[in-house]
Amino acid sequence: MKQLLLIPLLALAGCATTGAGAGAPPVDVSGAEVARKVMDNGDTVEEYRVGSQLRMVKVTPANGAPYYIYDRNGDGRMDSDKDGTSPVYWKLYSW
Repeated sequence: MKQLLLIPLLALAGCATTGAGAGAPPVDVSGAEVARKVMDNGDTVEEYRVGSQLRMVKVTPANGAPYYIYDRNGDGRMDSDKDGTSPVYWKLYSW
C-alpha cells in the first residue's frame, strides 16, 4: 500500500522541478554587465547590472554554497521583507 502512494509522490516531485530553465534566475539578467570582486577573505561577489541598474548579486563564499540577492520588481533596490532585511536565496537541489 505504501508503494502505491510513493509512485504518485515521486511523479509529482519530478513535475515540481520543471520550472524555467535549469539555473535560470528569477529576474531578467540577459545582456547584463557582470562586475566580479574577490574579497580579502576569499569570497567572490558578482554584481549583475542591466542598463546601469543593479538587478542581482551572487555571493560565493570561499567555503560554502553560493547565494543570491535579487531586485525582482526592477526599482533599483534589492528586495526586502517587512522588517527591512533582504531575503537570501540558496540553490538547494539540482540535477
